[in-house]
Amino acid sequence: QLQLVESGGGLVQPGGSLRLSCAASSFTFSYYAIGWFRQAPGKEREGVSCISASGRSTNYVDSVKGRFTISRDMAKKTVYLQMNSLNAEDTAVYYCAADRDGVCSGYGHDFDYWGQGTQVTVSS
Repeated sequence: QLQLVESGGGLVQPGGSLRLSCAASSFTFSYYAIGWFRQAPGKEREGVSCISASGRSTNYVDSVKGRFTISRDMAKKTVYLQMNSLNAEDTAVYYCAADRDGVCSGYGHDFDYWGQGTQVTVSS
């Protein structure tokens, strides 16, 4: 069983930045790819970014490329999502999820473990 806890959400003005954290409960975290997802009110959940178990492979949905950066710190059992140049369309609940396959193979399949989510609101 792997538990994931997100933090770092909040209210930020357009153009601002936030860094989300996804902290894992176990060092088995190192075997999992980690994805970030978001769900805005009235919209379907969408995959935002993913990092492989090794950390050597990352991907991003087109709408966040160049603005978001995903990274992982094995020693801290934590994955980060640095979000810059935020705009209103980024407002959503953000979730991290773990995939035991260890590779980033899209967002349409079932991830094995999910966090509880953290709210990000971009507003002036």
